[in-house]
Amino acid sequence: MIICKNKQSMDQYFETCILEHGKSLFNYIYSLVRHKELAEDLYQEVLISAYLALPSFEERAKVKNWLFKIAVNKCRDFWRREKSSNRFWEEKVYLYAEDKNVTLQPEESILNKCSQEEMVETLQDLPKMYRDPLLLFYYHNQTLMEISDLTSLPISTVKTRMRRAKDRLRPKVKELVANG
Repeated sequence: MIICKNKQSMDQYFETCILEHGKSLFNYIYSLVRHKELAEDLYQEVLISAYLALPSFEERAKVKNWLFKIAVNKCRDFWRREKSSNRFWEEKVYLYAEDKNVTLQPEESILNKCSQEEMVETLQDLPKMYRDPLLLFYYHNQTLMEISDLTSLPISTVKTRMRRAKDRLRPKVKELVANG
């Protein structure tokens, strides 16, 4: 444990450590997350955690290693939060959408089927790279992760292609609605 005579000497010690290792600590965090604003936020969290845990810091460990360990743990915590947040949007949202116990009248079922067929025909006008993710997502109930695995594409590429496909479809769907 650090033996500081008073809070002022502990604050001084912490400030010296940050002046000495702060830049390399920030660069390390940035190398892990590759996003400047996020790295700045995590850097602040690391500093707060380190300051609060400073009284329990054992002198036999090196301060730099200790700070970097806190940084890695903060990044891991962030990734876990992101992963669970993304999982909700990728998977659980559809459970809510499918959880409706509404029975359609026969006429409505036929109209829905016709609308779906018209929509699939409209999708055929899209280039294959845009059409496939939409079909897998909306008609085969695949999650974004499953589509990414099936197509061997990064999830960001799948999301981008879906967004671009929707942008291209928007005017065509308006035509279908206007003509329907």
